[in-house]
Parts: sequence; structure tokens; C-alpha cells
Amino acid sequence: MSEAPNNAERERLEAARSRSADWRLWGPYLAERAWGTVREDYSPDGTAWEYFTHDQARSRAYRWSEDGLGGICDREQRLCFALALWNGRDPNLKERAFGLTGHQGNRGEDVKECYFYLDALPTASYLRYLYKYPQAPFPYGALVEENARRSREDPPFQLTDTGCFDAQRYWDVDVFYSKAGPREIHIRIYLKNRGPDAAEIHLLPTLWFRNIWSWGDDVQPPVLQATTAPDGAAWTVEAQHPTLGTYHLYGSHPAELLFTENDSNAALLWGTPNPSPYVKDAFHRRVVQGEKAAVNPALTGTKCAAWSHWTVGPDQHAMVDLVLSAEPLDAPFARSERTLSVRQSETTVFYDDLLPEAGATDHRILRQALAGMVWTQQFYHYDVERWLDGDQLPPPESRRQGRNRHWRHLKAHDIISMPDAWEYPWFAAWDLAYHCPALALLDVDFAKHQIELMLSDRYLHPNGQIPAYEWGFDDANPPVHAQGALKVFRAERVQRGTGDLDFLQRVFHKLLLNLAWWINRKDADGHNLFEGGFLGLDNISVYDRSHPLPPGHSLKQADATGWMAMFSLDMTVIALELCAKDRNYEAMAIHCYKQFLAIGEAIAGNPETGMPSLWDEEKGFFMDLLVTPDGVGHRIEVYSWVGLIPLFATEIVDRRLLANAPRFADLLSAHKGGLFRGSTVCLCPDWENDRGEHLLALVDHTMLPRILERLLDEEQFLSPFGIRSVSRIHATQTHLGRIPGIGEALMEYVPGESNSPLFGGNSNWRGPIWLPTNYSLVHALEKYHRFLGPDFQVPVACKQGQRLNLAEIATLIAERLVDLYRPPNGTPPPALVREGHLHDDVHWRDLLSFYEYFHGETGEGLGAAHQTGWTGLIANLVMRRYRKDVTPWSGLDQGTEAAPIDEIA
Repeated sequence: MSEAPNNAERERLEAARSRSADWRLWGPYLAERAWGTVREDYSPDGTAWEYFTHDQARSRAYRWSEDGLGGICDREQRLCFALALWNGRDPNLKERAFGLTGHQGNRGEDVKECYFYLDALPTASYLRYLYKYPQAPFPYGALVEENARRSREDPPFQLTDTGCFDAQRYWDVDVFYSKAGPREIHIRIYLKNRGPDAAEIHLLPTLWFRNIWSWGDDVQPPVLQATTAPDGAAWTVEAQHPTLGTYHLYGSHPAELLFTENDSNAALLWGTPNPSPYVKDAFHRRVVQGEKAAVNPALTGTKCAAWSHWTVGPDQHAMVDLVLSAEPLDAPFARSERTLSVRQSETTVFYDDLLPEAGATDHRILRQALAGMVWTQQFYHYDVERWLDGDQLPPPESRRQGRNRHWRHLKAHDIISMPDAWEYPWFAAWDLAYHCPALALLDVDFAKHQIELMLSDRYLHPNGQIPAYEWGFDDANPPVHAQGALKVFRAERVQRGTGDLDFLQRVFHKLLLNLAWWINRKDADGHNLFEGGFLGLDNISVYDRSHPLPPGHSLKQADATGWMAMFSLDMTVIALELCAKDRNYEAMAIHCYKQFLAIGEAIAGNPETGMPSLWDEEKGFFMDLLVTPDGVGHRIEVYSWVGLIPLFATEIVDRRLLANAPRFADLLSAHKGGLFRGSTVCLCPDWENDRGEHLLALVDHTMLPRILERLLDEEQFLSPFGIRSVSRIHATQTHLGRIPGIGEALMEYVPGESNSPLFGGNSNWRGPIWLPTNYSLVHALEKYHRFLGPDFQVPVACKQGQRLNLAEIATLIAERLVDLYRPPNGTPPPALVREGHLHDDVHWRDLLSFYEYFHGETGEGLGAAHQTGWTGLIANLVMRRYRKDVTPWSGLDQGTEAAPIDEIA
């Protein structure tokens, strides 16, 4: 039997961890879109989409970050590289992806391009990106006009609907990046003519500096200049930067070098004089408009491109090699072929080691999903104080009372995992916590860094709030960071055999501040029932929870309260883990657990005051409570994630944890039964299992079957593709009667896109399938199974009443989610049904778009098409099928008495 090949990428990750080699210096950190972001908005009314448009982007220098097509940059985005293309017919160079703004699209913002993140290693030592470029004029006008004609009820009009790919008249632009070393990157570009006739294409690989010299900080400007090419190279550009140092870009193909400055064309945009005759849009003017004077004949500047013109026959390709290196190379392409070949092989080894037993379909799902997790790691730059006060562009006076004015301390200059590099090119805090389990499969150190970043003094508000997202840092996101920290900690314990208690200690102290913020700010009455408002659940209630109710009315949210119960338990378990290092943390474990007990007591209701429980014993479900000025509570009979999220408040404490916390063990004994004022809400079970474990949960073994009865009914929550956000019961049970403070309440089941702009525009919650909450549900059920064991079974409606244990139920849900991307019987995967007409094309059928959410009946992908941030969790669910050795209950059948609850999937 031959010895398995070394996992070179794991070795590079360890080198990066030990700082012996900086393999993370370069990566796909260049956004797909920087225009239309809050950071670039200097308008008086905060209309970011309209202030800086796609059409302006080719002529207007950015203030905060750059974008490009399939590009890379260093971690501080000083030097950028990306593609520019022209098919000889378009009105402008293709330098960045095109899409509609939130006000242009009939379904909100929407990228109108076809590009795919096909492969990636976590150190970006190997990257592959595919862009499909029409040979006909790109239909900019048709995409804008047709979507403007369509109503909310119509599907969006996409690029594939325009006919521009008919008869395969398009280019596959396939880009490969392979690192020979941390500062030596070999780039290969294939221009593949898929059409039946010869076609022309202009290629402009572009190198440029992010503009920081115009900020007025007395920064020494960097410089690009043409230099003498060594043997084997057709041309060379030298890039000199005061902090990055010197780099050299070598090209193997003949090309005309174009140089300009990365400065705005002020004459075009604002009618004011340009600081130089050479401005940002020079290459567009030179190539498309034939304006030779637009570029600098001295072959120097801060932006350059190597322009070549190709005519390629049908089904033929042209190939271009480039090398970007910090060291000057005498023979830059001598090892290009080998570097690319070796990195491709190492990528296969890396993913084969990660999932050795998977079939081809599941392996492709995992590999492309995780590739997207790497490609959506982006440089994010936002100094809120400077943005509020202005730099070279004085802000309007209205900004002082506008968005993010309370976040002057926030200074971001980091690589962050984004939900989507085009539609969401900014971090979203709770999304990021959900990215981390998928990131931990690839690179547990980066996942830990992401958890800590949001809790650092540059992000976390002094009052303890975690910033939500740049459109409104003040918004409340669900408190899931502690859960994310635990998942990453446990993943590392599986991978390395030991958990990083120093990491847990650092995040615990910051999370205590966040826990206090929630308790003090989102529990208005001090009753331990929480009012988080929006909480990302756009269309899941009967009114917009971001808006205030009439005076004296308040909404006690089952989901916000469930999230807080989960947060308290997570903090309890983190403190217990830390007791192995320092027994002083036992007091904090007790404190956090008592917070959980107080929340559970509040959920149970108070018969003395007439406040009912959030748990409806008759219906067997948790519900929001509307409290009127007289103190009377009214349940809102909605069946949605609002009532399922309390299930997530579930943790197991084993003998290993209790060994270092005797007072906590006594507290558990004192609260056995967990009944407050005669309620049926569980806070701690009546027994220990045969391993001496305790289940800490809001939902006990008597309540769980009642919830599962609804959850596993295909006429209610269970879709063929996971758990619906809203029960299908609301397809008929729409009128909920009159609710004080709200009026006539209506709750609809809308399985696809929202039919109302009320709650969030192109809302992703009413009816559709959303990966993160499904993922949390699967893990909650696995914890219940660990405690209750295989003999705890419930009848399952979708299995004609067959009794299944909780591990089997978790598997049932997880497999339906992965089925979104499995092609049934040779037909397109359900998620890609809109592209079904392309499924028979060998050049399309294996390309996966990871959508934001999915239709509750058909599984069709909806929303953002490159939402690998949270839909990347599908990789964890694929892993779960094959890697039973790392499930939370692994090792327990071998007599392990105090196995930690480790998880990797």
C-alpha cells in the first residue's frame, strides 16, 4: 500500500500559524464591487446606491477600497491585480462585474454576471476563477430596462435570460493563481472561445495601487514603471511602494503597456480640472474610444495594463502567463508550469484528506462551497471617525446625525469573511459567526481570528454592542458569537487534539460585555424577555419589528429570548471549559447559568401578574407575546423560526467539565426539574444520563416531541429541502385576528421571494429555506440525541409515522439540505433549476452558484447568487454524512466516560 502524499497546504497553514512564512500576504481580497457602498457615500441623504454608481466606477477613484474582475491583492490592499476585457463590441471595458442597485432591481440588488469560484486553498496558494463573457454586446440596457418593467411578483431578469449565451457564443475566461512562495505568484489566463466562429477579444491584465496619496496625509506616492524584461519575458512592470516594497509583474506574451494614474476624471464627473491628464478611465478611452493621448507615453503611473488583442478560432483558446514577484527573476516563467501543476495536485490532496470517502457529486459540492469561502475573504477598510468628519471630500452636515454616528471608535483595516463579494461586500456580524464553522474546516486559525476581530477594541462598542453591518452598526443581530467561538474551539480540539483555552479566555471577557449590553439594552422592562427587533428575521412576523409599537405596548420575542438563552448557556459552557485553566471561572459559569435560569423562568410566565408563558402548552409551540399598557400579554399565533429558535438553547455538561466546578455541580442538583411557578418549561433535566451528563435546555423530553410533530410534517415546516422559515400552515391560516397595538394581523406562507417590501425589500425569510438556522437546528438535535440516546424516538409524519431517533431526524434534515445541490436522476440540481436549460451543456452543468436562500417548495436558489458566506455551511453538512468520527457523540460507544462535545461538521 503506497504512502499517502504529504498535505502541503496543511504544512503551509502551520508555517503561517508559526509566522515562519507569510502565506496569507496575498489572496483574493479584492472585492467584486466597491461602488454603491456606505463607505463611498458622501451624499446628504445617505443614498449610497445612487451616489456612486457602476457607470461612474471606471472614472472615479475609490476612497476606501478597490474592486476588480477575478482579482487579488495584498492583505492591506496596497497593490491590486485583476482582469479587464473587451469583446470589441461593448460600450466600455469589462473591468468589474455589473449589477443592479437595490432600487433598480425588481428583487433588490442583484449581480447580472456569470462567474464562479471553482477552487481555492485556504492560503490562496492555488485559486481558480471562471468568468463567462458574451461575444455579443453585453446587454446592460436590456437588463436595466426589463427588470424595471417587472413587478415584485415576477422573477428577476438575469443575464442567462437575455440570449447572450445562445449557440455558445461566449468566452470562458479561466484564471489560475498559484504561489511558488508567499511573494511569488504565477498567473495563467485561458481565453476559450466556446462559439462556432472565430472571435476577437482584448485582454488587459491590470496592476494598480489603491489610492491613498490623495487623502492629504503626506503619503509618498507609489509608482509603476516599465523596465527591461529578462529572457523569456515579453515585458516587465516594476511596482514600488513605500511600505509593501518592490514587486515585478512579468508577461510572457507581446502586449502594449498602458499607464495612467488611479485618480478620478474630475473633468468628466464634476466639470473641474483634472490633477493630471492621465486619469482612472484612460484604458477605457484608449482601447474602446481609440484616444491615444489618454495614456502616459512615459510608461509610468499608478495604474497599468498590458493590452493584447486576440482572434481565436471556434473551440480554441489563447493562453497567457504572468508572474508577480517581490524578487527580480532572471527566468520568471521557468517554473510556471510546475508550480501550477504541483499546486493543483496539492489542492486535490487537501480536499481528499478533508473528505476521503465522498462520491464525485458531494465532493464537488464541498470543494466549490469552500472555494467560495476563500474567495469571499475581503479587505475591509472603514475608519468611521474619518468618514464622519471627512477627508478630501467634506461630508454633508446631515451626516453628523446620520448612520453610524455612534461608532466613531470603529477602525477597520482587515481581511474579513464577507457574505458575498458583490451583493454584500461588507461584514455582517451574525453572518460572520455562521461562516466560522465552514471556515474552521479549512483554516481554524483564520476562523478564530474572525471571531476575535469583531470583539476587538476596534470593532466592539465600548458599551458592549457588536457592530451589525455598515448600513447600520446600531442594528441588533442575534447574539451568536459565543456559539461561533465554541464551534471553532471544538473544531480545533478535534483537528489538533487540544483546544485553545487562551482563545476562549480572550473571547469570554469580551463576550461578557456583549451579554451585559443585551441584558441592559434589549430587555426594556427587566423581565428577562427580550425585544431584539429586526434580528435579521425580515418577514417572519406580522409586522415590521424594527418599528416601534404604540406607547405602552411591547413585544416579547420568543426568538430574541431563545437566542439570549442560548447565549447564556454558551457562556456557561465556555466558563466551565476555562475552569480547567483557572477555577476562578466557576463563579462566572454560575453567574451565566443563573442568567439562563432567569430567562427560563420568564419564558415560563408569571401567573401572579397574569403574564402568560411564551410556550403555548395547548399548541405545543413558542410564540411572541404582545404586552399591552395594562400588563396583559397576548400570544401571536405564528408558526415560524420565531418559535423554533428556543430549541437552540441546548448544551450538555459532562463529568469532565463538572470535575473542576464542584459548586456548579451543586447548583445543578439544586435545580433538578427546573420548574418555576408550575410551568412546563424545562431548565435542567430531572436526571443524568448513564454517562453522568446533564442536558441544559429550554425544551425538555416532553416538549421536544410536540415541536417535532410540526417540524417533521411536510404540510407544515418540513420541505423536501430542509425546514421552511414559516410553516406552510399559514398558506390557509393567514388571518390571525386583531392584535392590540398592531391591528388586524396577517401571516402568509410565501415559499419564494417576498411579496411585500414592508420587512426588508427582497426578504429572505418568509417561506424559503435558509441554511444557518437549519444548521443550528441539526446541531441542537444532535446534542439532544447525545443526551437522550438512540432509544429516544418519535413518530415522523413524513415517514408515515415511523419512529426515528434524534440522530436519524438530524440526518433526514441535513440530507434534504444537501439535496439542494445534488442532481436528481440526471436533471439539474433543485437550487439551479433556473439555469436548467444549461444543464446539458458540459461547460455549465458542474458549475455551482451558492444562493442566499431557497424556495420552500422547489428548492430553487433565490437572492444573491454567490452567497458562499453562510450557504458555505452546506460543506459542513456534506462532511457530516461521511465523517461520523467527528460527530458530537463520537467515541461514546467505546466507553469514553467524559468525551468532550467536539464537532467539526
